[in-house]
Amino acid sequence: MRSFAIIPAAGRSRRMRRHKLMLPFGDSTVLGQVLHGWRASRVDEVVVVARRDDTDVLRACRQSGVHTVTPSEDPAQMKVSIQHALGFVQEQFSPSREDVWLLAPADSPRLSPTVIGLVLSAYEPEQPAIVVPTYDGRRGHPVLFPWTLSGEVGDLGVDQGVNALLDRHAVREILCSEPSVLDDLDTPDDYRRLRVT
Repeated sequence: MRSFAIIPAAGRSRRMRRHKLMLPFGDSTVLGQVLHGWRASRVDEVVVVARRDDTDVLRACRQSGVHTVTPSEDPAQMKVSIQHALGFVQEQFSPSREDVWLLAPADSPRLSPTVIGLVLSAYEPEQPAIVVPTYDGRRGHPVLFPWTLSGEVGDLGVDQGVNALLDRHAVREILCSEPSVLDDLDTPDDYRRLRVT
């Protein structure tokens, strides 16, 4: 079983009013921490979707040694970014039915390799199901999908996000002791809160 991490990073941080992925976090940046966590995990390949003009994100990805996908047009929705990443994985790695893809936002700097490993370990290829970590009764990230569901992303309605797949297919929830699976860094208040916890 191979695993492919997909990290949409093509947004414009409008609510933050600054490029949130490049904000300082720990001894790096928000994105730097995210990429370090994924690279230190058991996942096989990491794919980041970025805008062509976002030189800071592209530089960080090169330095981390992860794959980048830069669509010719800026993705209008996260779902579109995910489609581009899945297409890249299909073309470059020819995934099999036993493989999986994991999805997490690019603004989750506290996501740890331990949590990623927990999600990967919970997957059972002989009984494939979407795997979702939970904390305090709430679903978080990263979400693991069997590769067989990758083709359904393009079939989602205009107003549907990838979360719609969780309503259509079996889901295995796993309890997680780290609140970081619920991190949501969209506003200056979110940033201040996450930096001190």
